[in-house]
Amino acid sequence: MLRNLVCSLFLTEPEEGMPRRVTTTVPKAKQARRLADRAVTLGKRGTLHARRQALALLANKGVVKRLFEDVAPLYTGRNGGYTRIVRLAKHRIGDGADLCYLELVSAAGQKPAEPVAPKVTQEPAPKEPEAPAEAPSKEDAGG
Repeated sequence: MLRNLVCSLFLTEPEEGMPRRVTTTVPKAKQARRLADRAVTLGKRGTLHARRQALALLANKGVVKRLFEDVAPLYTGRNGGYTRIVRLAKHRIGDGADLCYLELVSAAGQKPAEPVAPKVTQEPAPKEPEAPAEAPSKEDAGG
């Protein structure tokens, strides 16, 4: 069940400005998050061994291919925390379970890390005073 949930997460097409997401209950999302983060970590490695481990984890060749080619390269600069759980205000009608989105953190919205040391600004070099412009000579005036 969790394997299929993670596969659905990787197979969904992100809408414009929206991350890949699936709707599920909160306990399922918390468990599926572990599998999804592990799968993205394997995808970032990119080795044949990691691909085979991901295939054992997800059991779907198409999902593993998409994970390694499309999803994992977006998170090369990120160390963990690839998924997010966003709780919804509504509950499931049948049993009243809390619903949430399990979504991949959008890599496009990431800001580069700020440097620890403050930037040193260089003062501009002093300008040399300009020479006064010469008045046009009478020969140039044409007359």
